[in-house]
Amino acid sequence: MAIWAIGDLHLSFGCKEKEMGIFGENWKNHHEKIRISWDTLVHPDDLVLIPGDISWAMHLEDAIADLEWIEKRPGTKVMIKGNHDYWWHAIAKVRKVLPPSIHAIYNDAFQWKDVSIGGTRLWDSPEYTFSSCIEMKEAPKELKTKYTLTEEDEKIFQREVLRLGMSMKLMNSEAKTRIIMTHYPPIGLDLQESTVSKMMEEAAIHYVLFGHLHSVRPHSAPFGKARGVEYHLTSCDYLNFKPLRIA
Repeated sequence: MAIWAIGDLHLSFGCKEKEMGIFGENWKNHHEKIRISWDTLVHPDDLVLIPGDISWAMHLEDAIADLEWIEKRPGTKVMIKGNHDYWWHAIAKVRKVLPPSIHAIYNDAFQWKDVSIGGTRLWDSPEYTFSSCIEMKEAPKELKTKYTLTEEDEKIFQREVLRLGMSMKLMNSEAKTRIIMTHYPPIGLDLQESTVSKMMEEAAIHYVLFGHLHSVRPHSAPFGKARGVEYHLTSCDYLNFKPLRIA
């Protein structure tokens, strides 16, 4: 049994007008690239973690086609909400339409064999920035413009930190492997201590998986192990559309 991760699937089977090819040649037919690599690498008794941005759908009924596509892939799948998952509103309604092999985390945790998984979306944080590793092909001037966070951004971030704390409290403290998924990165490129990283360390988390970052320059995002916790960027374009084996 193996644990895999791949985030930011950005599927659009239920909303064809939002296909990802408009974002670059590498995104053309990206779902087929994911399908081939996923079906080749992952076995039915494996675990696949998806840290957000699952579907471009605006409404739950339009996301069902994307969920059914994920259902066809091998493995038990566990996902969290990303900032573009507009279809994901009330968790009870989401869980009613989830196919059997797909599970959602929202203000709670999920146990799989001897693995305990928690997580939340998170949000932008003033503690770090990633502009130096992003290749802004469409608007290169944005690299020279510092994005200023608002008071509302800070409120959202703090609310997400509380949600993360709720999720972590429900994780199994005796699990052999403890994993957190966040959509937004929880730590900077330099792996220096952050609000969220301190929570991970105090809870003895083994792996933290996240996405959100796209068009990352090769070798410019050196996430790795810091103070006992392994941090992995799992955006599908960063992984060349292949699930990353975590354990």
